[in-house]
Amino acid sequence: MSHFKHLFSPVEIGGMTARNRLLMPAMSINFGVDDNGYVQDQLTEYFVARGRGGAGMMLVGGGGVHPTGLELPQLPALWDDGCIPALKKMTDRVKPFGALFGMQLMHGGRQSYHDKKVAPSPIPAPAVVKGTPRELTIPDIEELVAAFGDAARRCRESGFDFVEIHAGHGYLINQFYSLNSNKRTDKYGCGSFENRIRFLMELFRDIKAKTGDDYPVGIRFNGMDYIKDGWTLEDALKLAPILEREGAAYLHVSAGVYGSTELTIPSMYVQHGCFVHLAEAVKQIAGIPVITVGRIKSPEMADRIIKEGRADVVSMGRSLLADPELPNKARAGELSRIRPCLGCCLGCIHAALQLEPGGCVVNPDVGREYQLKENNTTDQPKKILVAGTGPAGLGAARMAALRGHKVVVCDERGEMGGLVRLAGKVPGRGEVMDIINFLRNEMERLKVEVRLNVPLDQALLDAVAPDEVVLATGSLPEMPIIKGLFQTKMTLCTVTDIMAGTAMAGDRVIVLGGSQAALMVTDFLAEKGKAVVVLNRKRHFAEEMSSNDRFYLRERLKRDTVTLFKQVSVKQFLPDGVTFTTGGDTVTLSGFDTVVISEKMTPIRTAADLFKGAAIPVHIIGDAKSPRIIMHALSEAEELGRTL
Repeated sequence: MSHFKHLFSPVEIGGMTARNRLLMPAMSINFGVDDNGYVQDQLTEYFVARGRGGAGMMLVGGGGVHPTGLELPQLPALWDDGCIPALKKMTDRVKPFGALFGMQLMHGGRQSYHDKKVAPSPIPAPAVVKGTPRELTIPDIEELVAAFGDAARRCRESGFDFVEIHAGHGYLINQFYSLNSNKRTDKYGCGSFENRIRFLMELFRDIKAKTGDDYPVGIRFNGMDYIKDGWTLEDALKLAPILEREGAAYLHVSAGVYGSTELTIPSMYVQHGCFVHLAEAVKQIAGIPVITVGRIKSPEMADRIIKEGRADVVSMGRSLLADPELPNKARAGELSRIRPCLGCCLGCIHAALQLEPGGCVVNPDVGREYQLKENNTTDQPKKILVAGTGPAGLGAARMAALRGHKVVVCDERGEMGGLVRLAGKVPGRGEVMDIINFLRNEMERLKVEVRLNVPLDQALLDAVAPDEVVLATGSLPEMPIIKGLFQTKMTLCTVTDIMAGTAMAGDRVIVLGGSQAALMVTDFLAEKGKAVVVLNRKRHFAEEMSSNDRFYLRERLKRDTVTLFKQVSVKQFLPDGVTFTTGGDTVTLSGFDTVVISEKMTPIRTAADLFKGAAIPVHIIGDAKSPRIIMHALSEAEELGRTL
């Protein structure tokens, strides 16, 4: 029996029939093209994995229609016929797996990462991308209109089932119809709605003229820009019927631009389904399918949205990065086997905006699909002992078990999760535990023996008699040497003490450190009504976080009870305070009762002494090797698991 009957019902869309109502949207993944921008096997196999995984529709993107509008350097180029053979090879490889396969057409405008940016007006992007764009002339606009049509024609000739125009997220088309970016005084500006949407209407008609009325063309646009003088829901409701009359196949409603108060790609702090209300409003007036998006990570929510008639199709991007097999697993009712997106934004959008290949914190296979064997089962099974139940330990155990090894996992603690378990206690960050819950379920499914409250010692080694050992024993906070720190009358503890509940903070707290953990424990304490001062010895806060995730955490810390200092040089801790310099000033704080240390972490690998002179191979990974983020720990763990 198929679960989630609404999500997995077919849908007619632009003369096509999608096998289900789950769309993998275009994501600027920033890999898989050659120096000409022509797609390669890396990008093709990335889509093969998701087509095989059961998605109903998928989009490549953003495909650059013109050299001036290539948003990121490693995205598909569609501006000459030379792209067609590689695209045809891609569609021939992907389409047999059953998903409708489309290409998104886009021009980044002022939000492009190069120095030849163009835009309706010479106004820089409000955030992220620097530089003033050149104002487009009328001939420039006519050239770009034709470029969209020509790119669509190439997509049809390459075998794509449909194309989608990207008219949202603050890119070029959005820049034409938003008042904060379009100050033109000609027929493409002047503030009137008709003039501001003229560019979109002209390029849409050019696409239809060059591809034929029977070729499906969808449009992604914002329901709201969430920025001053930006596109509004009222504008979106005015545009939707116009697009329907022009022959649009569907309306894909999203939100946000670079610099908006609601981020286009929100992190775990934001509620699931955060933009669904915008699509719902459009659907009430639209006679063609409406697609919704915005932190929809569970099949249950996706199915409910369809059931309640709030949208016709659900767009799930990051969830299909995390697990390409999500649709198949959901349809089979195997929800515990779905590898979850954490909403951290680190491997996906943050990496891409750093001009690095996109990836996924919980799925190291993203971008490596073309290199991996479908069956990597060992023909020489071993007994593997793994010490530690954080992401590194459980990740290595899972991969080793998948390969056919007999795996035993131990942990001296009584609960799985390592430091992630503590991080999950911070306000708004409970979703980080989703990866631990997934790995715990995998231990049960793969019949991995897990022994809690069991330290790694000689008695355990003798009992298990492993062929190889993996040490993933984690890390702990390092105590700095600062004058007066160990003589202070304030309670002295670490971030892990606070989060584990083994130490209690008073009402006035000094947090030493500016890392992600430092800001998280600050939020934790502030939520409990504590007054907190943060002393960061570095120039920036929480550099290990994605910019999207950090944005929401920093917003939460904008409280009267929280004070942040950076580039601090601590001179001395006092009985009830501290003296430090910052920005050339000397500051003395008093009246505090607690100091929380949250700076460097140091590896825990004392168990390695057990193996000195022994013949058993020992692999040290994760924080036990060197403190690191979940993404790097899991990647290292799975790579080790493949080689054991």
